[in-house]
Order: sequence, then structure tokens, then C-alpha cells
Amino acid sequence: MKAAFQGEKGAFSEIACKKYFGSAVDVFPCFSFEDTFINLKKGKVDYAVLPIENSLYGSVYETYDLLIKYSYPIVGELYLQINHNLVAPDKLEIKNIKKIFSHPQALGQCSKFLKTLKKAEILPSYDTAGSAKMASEKNDGTTAAIASSEAAHLYKLKVLKKGIQNNKENYTRFVVISKKENSGVVSNPKSSICFQLKSIPGALFKALSVFALREIDLVKIESRPIPHKPFEYLFYIDLLGTTKEKKLTLALTHLEEITDSIITLGNYKRGKTFSS
Repeated sequence: MKAAFQGEKGAFSEIACKKYFGSAVDVFPCFSFEDTFINLKKGKVDYAVLPIENSLYGSVYETYDLLIKYSYPIVGELYLQINHNLVAPDKLEIKNIKKIFSHPQALGQCSKFLKTLKKAEILPSYDTAGSAKMASEKNDGTTAAIASSEAAHLYKLKVLKKGIQNNKENYTRFVVISKKENSGVVSNPKSSICFQLKSIPGALFKALSVFALREIDLVKIESRPIPHKPFEYLFYIDLLGTTKEKKLTLALTHLEEITDSIITLGNYKRGKTFSS
């Protein structure tokens, strides 16, 4: 089994892969989110694992857009508690740091701690683990990174300070993507759908009502602009249950009356929570 993720080895996405599939999974690092889908399409991997939402910074819009572009189903999810660390080569001390690299979201999630380092230049990078790798390779006595403890171990860096995120309740939801949808019965099910509403008064209210009338629990709603259709939107909904059960089938049939299109993004088991 091989799973693609975005980033260098040691990235939080790799940790998510191993938490979901187990440590024996064959991981496949990719430069971008879209590269994970491309490698899935080419058959180089069996799954792609991608962040879709952070409890502090909200949705990862690129993942939503790629789900529509490639039409591959969600087959699983998990929640990973994100613990950021200041890491650096062995001889570097905090007082001597002049540059700190990390992914923009990680920098934002650690902004309070970073403000205490008056002499350090804060520089965005494409990946937390890639930043740790860069700090290790530079080893110039001035460069540090914000990354996971796994990345620190992998690139032989020391952890100068643990848990530097602003909020300890910092979780990222990851989705697991495959070419084939889940078959058979899914225990403790959750579903994701996407739809485009007709241009009629009260359309969104009516759309949500088809679920409320049947006491279907919605746990997430997100809108994304439709390319080439200014100020028109796709609505993404996560709900408890499976689209194959009767009351949800009836709800979607009802929803068809007020939508131009409905896409089922996946039926899957509700995810467990892990710590990084």
C-alpha cells in the first residue's frame, strides 16, 4: 500500500498517513497538493492524504477545488493534533537565531511565540518538514525552523522549544482519497456532498431544510466560487450518515428540485483523533 502526501518526509501530512494506515505504509512525498492527485491518477499510489480543515485557520480551499477537478472519492478521514516545535542544528541557541523558516500556516499558528524573538527574521516556506531539512542542510549557525518533532529527529535537529503554537487545541482534519469509493457497509458513517443551487429565492434555506426535515445532522458547510461563473458558488456539506440510507436518499431526491447538480464526494467512517 502506498499513500501520497504533500511535503517532505517528516511533514504533518506524513504523520497523518502513518496514523491512518499504520507505520508500515509506503509513503510518497509530493511537492504540491495537486501532485498527490496526479500520482493517484497515474497509479503510482493507492491513496492520497490531504489536509482539508484546521480548527484555528479554517478550510484548506485547494483541497476542496481538487476534489471537484479530479472526481476521486473520499474514503476516510482523521484528525491530527498539531504540535509545533522550534528546531535547529545542535549548536544553535535561541538567542543566536537570525532566520526562522516554516509553512505560512505554521508561522501564523505560532505568531505569539515568534513575536518574542525580536532579532529573528520570519520567512515562509512551502512546508514545515522542508524547512527543517533546509535548516539542517544550511547548518550556518543562524537558521532555525518550525516543524514536527518527527522532522527534527529525521533531519538530526534538536528541539529548542516544544509546543510553541498559540493554542494547544490545534487540530487538522485530513481526508483520505482513493480512485474507488468504499464498498459495503461503513460503520459510524459520514458523507460529503457538493451541489450547485438554482437561482431561485430562498434556495439555500430550502436546501438546508431538506436535511432538517429529516433530522439529518449537518456538521460542516462550505462555499467555493465556481470558475468562469462570477459570484456563483458550489456548496460543500459534511453530514452524519451515508447517502445510501433511505432518509438521506430521500433528502437528496428532494434536493434535486432546487439544484442544478449534486455530487457525492464520499461515504466513509468518521475519523479518529491522534496526536502528533
